[in-house]
Amino acid sequence: MERKGLNWSVVFGLALLGFSRSMGWALNKGFSFPLLSDYTTSAFVKGSILALEGFIGLLVPPFLGYYSDTLKSGHGRRRPFIFIGGILSAIATLMIWTAYKMGVPLWGFALSLAFLYFSLHLYTAQFRALMPDTVESGQRGKASGVITLLEWAGNLFLFGLGGFLVAKYGKGYIGPFGLAALFLFVAAAFVYYKVREPEAPEIEENESLSEYVKSIFTTRDFLKFYTAQILWWMSFEFIAIFLYGILAFILYGSATEENINTVTPMGLYLMALFNVAVLLGSLPGGYIYDKVGRRLSIILGGLIFALPLLWGWFIHTAAQIYAALLVAGIGWGALLAASYPVVGDLLTKFEKEAFTGRYYGVYEATKSIPVLLAGTIGGAIVDLAGGNYRILFPIGAVLIFMAMPLIWSMKELEVS
Repeated sequence: MERKGLNWSVVFGLALLGFSRSMGWALNKGFSFPLLSDYTTSAFVKGSILALEGFIGLLVPPFLGYYSDTLKSGHGRRRPFIFIGGILSAIATLMIWTAYKMGVPLWGFALSLAFLYFSLHLYTAQFRALMPDTVESGQRGKASGVITLLEWAGNLFLFGLGGFLVAKYGKGYIGPFGLAALFLFVAAAFVYYKVREPEAPEIEENESLSEYVKSIFTTRDFLKFYTAQILWWMSFEFIAIFLYGILAFILYGSATEENINTVTPMGLYLMALFNVAVLLGSLPGGYIYDKVGRRLSIILGGLIFALPLLWGWFIHTAAQIYAALLVAGIGWGALLAASYPVVGDLLTKFEKEAFTGRYYGVYEATKSIPVLLAGTIGGAIVDLAGGNYRILFPIGAVLIFMAMPLIWSMKELEVS
């Protein structure tokens, strides 16, 4: 497929789509734990329900990404999934609010969350695959920086607005849910009607499903990268899933329903601050990826993110929490911007550019496995530690340090 420079219309469309999807995921991160706290105080139960995101993300993106690679459609390979997924995601956000306000039992509320996870993952791989489909290898860092910037701006917007609305109207106010639904629908429709996919490449030797899975485990650089990503996302999810419990424990000594309700506005503002920091780190991260080196840029981002985790065990005040989240966000933004283009570049290196959907499906699955593990294992660890949420900090730091040697040992990850 012949391409001419950076296609900014596609980058803008993907950035808008990333903005809306981030609002959907931020709604989950910002509101699910506090809403679940009205049903149960068990960290394990809440973590296990939130871990449904990981279970669904482990299955749906790899298989639908595989299917989209070979889809023959006048509407494109990726856009039909994006349009349908966007509509269902918008409906799901309103279902969550409705279920909570109607006072459905815990299992019913859990099912509404599961429907949101399924809807967003319905087009996760297709969203990711469009970037390497349309942007050549030497410019993917720049495109990734812009897309990452808008993705985390969506988080920032939802968390900042959510914190204000919760402080004023309470956590059950419809505003954040309705706004997220609107953006999810509009962005998916915009991409479907305005963004033109490149002509699908001819796949002369399509991988069978078994060959596709086998190639992940036999190509060492893919295996190393995917394993490293599982580790650093698990570190992130330990903090993200249980943030409200961590805040309540550090500031008030226990994560009771009352204490969690007290820290909910602060938690949303902290997530907003974290996303400001991610924005600051994402654009330099993309630039460094293209100009300085793949491996070094990822490792630098990872180490910056790990530093506040080491400090976390000693944090006791709100000011220290804000400072730690700020530093962590800068490192996380650089890490994400530098790691997003890796799969596309490896596919270019191994001449598998026709298969972006399936390999970015696995890329997303390796972000979902940590949610599954962090939600269940993290919740169990906290309960076994007598409700001490602080224990998640050092465990997260160790996971980051385990990931970095895997990245450094990747032989094919060189600047082209």
